[in-house]
Amino acid sequence: MVRKPVVSTISNGGYLQGNVNGRLPSLGSKEPPEQEKVVLKKKITLLRGISIIIGTIIGAGIFISPKGVLQNTGSVGMSLIIWTVCGVLSLFGALSYAELGTSIKKSGGHYTYILEVFGPLPAFVRVWVELLIIRPAATAVISLAFGRYILEPFFIQCEIPELAIKLITAVGITVVMVLNSMSVSWSARIQIFLTFCKLTAIVIIIVPGVMQLIKGQTQHFKDAFSGRDANIMGLPLAFYYGMYAYAGWFYLNFLTEEVENPEKTIPLAICISMAIVTIGYVLTNVAYFTTISAEELLLSNAVAVTFSERLLGNFSLAVPIFVALSCFGSMNGGVFAVSRLFYVASREGHLPEILSMIHVRKHTPLPAVIVLHPLTMIMLFSGDLYSLLNFLSFARWLFIGLAVAGLIYLRYKRPDMHRPFKVPLFIPALFSFTCLFMVALSLYSDPFSTGIGFVITLTGVPAYYLFIIWDKKPRWFRRMSDRITRTLQIILEVVPEEDCHKL
Repeated sequence: MVRKPVVSTISNGGYLQGNVNGRLPSLGSKEPPEQEKVVLKKKITLLRGISIIIGTIIGAGIFISPKGVLQNTGSVGMSLIIWTVCGVLSLFGALSYAELGTSIKKSGGHYTYILEVFGPLPAFVRVWVELLIIRPAATAVISLAFGRYILEPFFIQCEIPELAIKLITAVGITVVMVLNSMSVSWSARIQIFLTFCKLTAIVIIIVPGVMQLIKGQTQHFKDAFSGRDANIMGLPLAFYYGMYAYAGWFYLNFLTEEVENPEKTIPLAICISMAIVTIGYVLTNVAYFTTISAEELLLSNAVAVTFSERLLGNFSLAVPIFVALSCFGSMNGGVFAVSRLFYVASREGHLPEILSMIHVRKHTPLPAVIVLHPLTMIMLFSGDLYSLLNFLSFARWLFIGLAVAGLIYLRYKRPDMHRPFKVPLFIPALFSFTCLFMVALSLYSDPFSTGIGFVITLTGVPAYYLFIIWDKKPRWFRRMSDRITRTLQIILEVVPEEDCHKL
């Protein structure tokens, strides 16, 4: 397997030699370099790890519109079963990632595992699509939900202007980027606070729901498995919606190198988080059905708001605020984790070298964080983000399925590999099959959208040969690249991480 680490190649330009000790490139300076190491420090504790996982899984979906599962199952009872099964399947994927994360102690998540098992080309394609389309679009979508619900209490009697939503959304995105650029500790602390807000919002829904059950409000659970007939394709699509709602359990693996005692922290954080989320999701859906019928749920655009208006009276005005905070937590956790993916990909030579550098004082991967800002803003003020996400949603499950299948491959290819945490083989086998089944289903059920996404993904192949393999680029191009990197390095006050390959 051929790798092209940035740190080993950028010295050809001359201007970065000697900078790993925390010194910025200077023009004509003869001062000796300082000895302070510039590294990403291990600041992710168990509580912070749990908050990252829960905070990125629980977004707006469970509060706004969980009707995708119900619509494709046709009954209340079957929808609750799907929510439970999807939680178990997500736990299987998370446990598989726990083994990968404790065996391959590098940050980067999917990218790192695919690189380790299948080589640089598929790994590059994965990060190519993530950087250009998936992450900016996904961040813009969840940010729009934040903007809409933070303004909801101020526009009770009228429709919220779209421009106002986009402007407040842009402010929210900028705040998240600045926060993650300034301090790892503060990003993690705020994520803990926002996670408690999410769980508080779920408790606010679950407790009245339980009280309704105690009062005997079970009419919507009678004949729970009867209802309109679901299409034969309905159940697989319901699984797709359910798995999407649980997506986010893999984000802690993007930060492996920053986790304290990862051999214990990663598996424990994953198990605790998935148990909390699965129980919370199922009980939240049960609570909805104590007050809202299946027909009413399918007609509602914001189930949590409808539920709270019926049971909580004036306190229901707080629900949009909690939803907005939940979205903000997903934004923060996503940027926090995915910036490490770009950082690692740059370190391996698959993205511009500036993205593998760290701020000399704040010790944050500043360039890898802010690279998302202009791309996300373009997505925010462009066309239909939801269609774009539909084009590329299959790519997420394809590469996650490949990464988990790589675990099985490593068991046979490298049986002596140190595995502090080990799962039974049926767990990754079942999960990878589920992922690949969802990919095949999307090709069958929506060949047009999936085909467009497939073509966009394939653009990573020529990009790989053009930007990575082709090493006879014109001299003017190399000089310009070096000049841009040097200028950005001085402006942003960033240097390469010292000993970044010594794990």
